Amino acid sequence: MEPTPDIQPRRRGIYLLPNLFTTGGLFGGFFAIIAASQGRFEAACVAIFVSAILDGIDGRVARLTNTQSEFGVQYDSLADLVSFGMAPALVMYYWALSSLKLDGITPGKLGWLAAFLYAACAALRLARFNSQVGTVDKRWFVGLASPAAAGLMASFVWTAHDLGWSGRELRHAALGVTVAAGLLMVSRIRYTSFKGSGSGPRADRVPFFAIVVALAVIIALVLDPPKVLLAAAVLYALSGPVQWLWRKRAG
Repeated sequence: MEPTPDIQPRRRGIYLLPNLFTTGGLFGGFFAIIAASQGRFEAACVAIFVSAILDGIDGRVARLTNTQSEFGVQYDSLADLVSFGMAPALVMYYWALSSLKLDGITPGKLGWLAAFLYAACAALRLARFNSQVGTVDKRWFVGLASPAAAGLMASFVWTAHDLGWSGRELRHAALGVTVAAGLLMVSRIRYTSFKGSGSGPRADRVPFFAIVVALAVIIALVLDPPKVLLAAAVLYALSGPVQWLWRKRAG
């Protein structure tokens, strides 16, 4: 008998295009951390928002090109932890929370503990999302999504910096924003996902009114990006608790 040739296992590759966008988002988060450590807070905040845009693109590119993969899902989650967990926490810490040491030793510890709380809540939020992605209603997010929480943190810093306020002056407000954003991420409060409704080929479709609102927001962004982004982030963060109270009162 002739020896049976060894069958080499087929090597599994990865899809380049969607993972390039994910890598771009990861770079944005990494750049935000470096820029904040150098005191370049406006650049750091802009980098976080660029990461959020790329995070929204990579998933849609994967679906449009039919290049979804388990590798891509896990890579995207790890990139999100850096861009929307570590980066906003460290930007806020370098800008304001580190100044809490001026109030004493214990408040100084609260500064870095609050930053850690936010980062840990972002990790928990991402882990919960990955474990429930196949069972939850796509119309809703359970808890504030990590990109939205990062947007709230970054827009707060960007707006205050743009208005000439220092982190030292707003350190107590920064502490409240950080803790609130972190706790909202791990809450059970539902938020509108803006991903359409149902399942199937029309699952990603959204109402026409949403397009009109998006156009108005883009126009406003051209006029005053930090304030518009802060207003949008605050309204969205408050929309979940307000709807929860409304449903509780109606029920």
